Amino acid sequence: MPYRKRTALLTTLTVAGAAATVLTGSTAAHAAVVDVDYACRTPIGPKGAVSPIDITSVRSGTGYRLTMSFRKGVSSSPVELGKGAMNPSAVIRLGGAEQGTVKVSGPANAEAVPADTPIRIGDLSGTYTPRKSGKVTFTAGVLTIKALGTTTTCTPKNAPKPSLELDVTAAGGGGPAELPRTGPVDAAVALGTLGGTVLLAGVGGVLWLTRRPAGT
Repeated sequence: MPYRKRTALLTTLTVAGAAATVLTGSTAAHAAVVDVDYACRTPIGPKGAVSPIDITSVRSGTGYRLTMSFRKGVSSSPVELGKGAMNPSAVIRLGGAEQGTVKVSGPANAEAVPADTPIRIGDLSGTYTPRKSGKVTFTAGVLTIKALGTTTTCTPKNAPKPSLELDVTAAGGGGPAELPRTGPVDAAVALGTLGGTVLLAGVGGVLWLTRRPAGT
């Protein structure tokens, strides 16, 4: 291969590699599948199960679309749950640069769930909009299952580790509010304002003195 063509090819590959590195670095997302040990309070008594869970994100405008996926069922029902009878939702706990929760929810069950079998939860999703900038972690929180007029609440009892970490930037920068600056420029502005006030006062005094004799 001629020297010039080989040099051009190497340059192209180097630029492409650098672009890929920048693109990957801009997402700064670290995801992991975490086993969550749920303790569930059901209408028929306590239940429990361990489900591997992962949380993924996709950039959406100024925020992120979060998806919480369950790899295994977490509870069961003594009776069959017909199609569309179950409605799941959950919260994702925020940590790191920001504290709070994000609510995620999903569609009702597309197929009937037989009695006494683990209830498989479909993907739950919700939107997270950063209010602060920095590294934010996302951890599986309380799961709620509503079915046939009853509510089952499943709470993680093993203090699971975060399933996702993002390096986010708030829409407005997310930093502390800027304090008023005090310096030569501000002093000049302040003196200018004071001078304007004195000037106006002087003009008012002149007008008052000018009009005073006419009043007497």
